[in-house]
Amino acid sequence: MKTRIAVLVSGGGTNLQALIDAASRGELPHGELALVVSNNAGAYALKRAEAAGIPAAVCLRGKGEPREAFEARLQRILAGNHIDMVILAGFMAILSAEFVKHWPERIINVHPALIPSFCGEGFYGLRVHRAALDYGVKVTGATVHYVNEIPDGGRIIAQKAVEIAEDDTPETLQRRVMEQAEWILLPRAAEMVAEKIAQNNH
Repeated sequence: MKTRIAVLVSGGGTNLQALIDAASRGELPHGELALVVSNNAGAYALKRAEAAGIPAAVCLRGKGEPREAFEARLQRILAGNHIDMVILAGFMAILSAEFVKHWPERIINVHPALIPSFCGEGFYGLRVHRAALDYGVKVTGATVHYVNEIPDGGRIIAQKAVEIAEDDTPETLQRRVMEQAEWILLPRAAEMVAEKIAQNNH
């Protein structure tokens, strides 16, 4: 039995595309990309899911809606699709401790820095790369980690370093970290976790 994976997205879905491409190359033998969920109805990631023939759902948090109500809907969507594992791939909502405890070591996230550097609340997107450049570090990279109740605080599964160039901008650095680290690491880590879950489900 393959591990049924849901990928949670908010934007362009480049990491989702990396997973789709890896799966089509046979690099995700223990996992099945079974669902894409977006908290943004206009996310380009939804078009990527459609092009790949993956079922997709939109789960919006209403203005002033309590997080519990949003997360309860999200849980129902995941349960309704018999999901075993969740991948956060540029999902711009922090999940509560209450939500996460239903998925022990079954939610993974990719973060565009070498945790514990430049991580935690407020560090996302270009902000991470800007912080690395402002600090003057010579090496950055990406980390795939389990998700727990602390933002970017779960156990690390895999990391890959990327060198910083003298003339880097946050935008050029973001692109290189994606190409050289995130898009390679995420499918690899997804397969490792999917295999572990598949074995436990037997």
